[in-house]
Amino acid sequence: MDQHLEVFIAVAEKKNFSRAAEELHMTQPAVSQYIRAFEREIGTRLLERTNKYVKLNKAGEIVYDHGKEIVGLYTKMQGLVDDLTNKTSGPLAIGASYTFGEYILPHVIADMLEEHPLVNPAISIGNTRDIAEFVLKHQLDVGIVEGDFRHEKLVIEPFAEDQMFIVAAPGHPLAQEENITPQELEKERWIIREIGSGTRKAADNMFAAINISPKKIMEFGSIQLIKESVEAGLGISLLSQWAIRKELAMGSLKKIQVDGLPFTRKFSIVTSSPYRTKALDTFLAFVREASSGDRPPAR
Repeated sequence: MDQHLEVFIAVAEKKNFSRAAEELHMTQPAVSQYIRAFEREIGTRLLERTNKYVKLNKAGEIVYDHGKEIVGLYTKMQGLVDDLTNKTSGPLAIGASYTFGEYILPHVIADMLEEHPLVNPAISIGNTRDIAEFVLKHQLDVGIVEGDFRHEKLVIEPFAEDQMFIVAAPGHPLAQEENITPQELEKERWIIREIGSGTRKAADNMFAAINISPKKIMEFGSIQLIKESVEAGLGISLLSQWAIRKELAMGSLKKIQVDGLPFTRKFSIVTSSPYRTKALDTFLAFVREASSGDRPPAR
């Protein structure tokens, strides 16, 4: 891979020539020389420099975005070639939406590394929309996303179903009732994820399915924060069975009994290429195995 591009990406991410030089094990003058040569090759300045910081200009943003894609493709190509003769090993960039990434993925990775210690996974957690975008740009080898996700340029494989329940604090009035009506749910304060999240899409789909439009909504960007808020009595929420196992067992959350629930959604594997390294195929085998039951493996 072109070292000029590698140096440019390091400077862009560190926003500092000295820190980039330290990461690349180069001198600062050498880094500066590489950047000047790279800008001459591209034909324009890519960085705005001051005494305090370095930042990308518009041209730099374009080069950085495509450069990251080039690096991702190069790494994938190298891994595929290495796979022809070597054991399951090498880097593996994994992205996952919050529910799978926080509550299932750690068990999957631990089990995989126990049998294949030469695999070097790097994990990114984000909402479904962001993870899919990173896979599309080849910055991730694979994504695990929530909901009925579709994209014409990505390979999408639904592999597991997730049950979702409405939960409240044990002392919440609805937690004491049976045969709760949609109209009662509509009056409550709902604590839900942001738009772009698979969990948010599931909540919106459930609202449509039971024909309600709650007026009191709070958006939080973390499932853990939502759970803490529900436990504190701020409102109710729709959450995955995997996200609430511990809280239900400890009694800090309680399922609200509603006709038509649990609500179900799918988890899907998202890739951008039909070519897969041994490390990726191995990881996907562990993902499918862990999700074949109704809970992640215990450790």
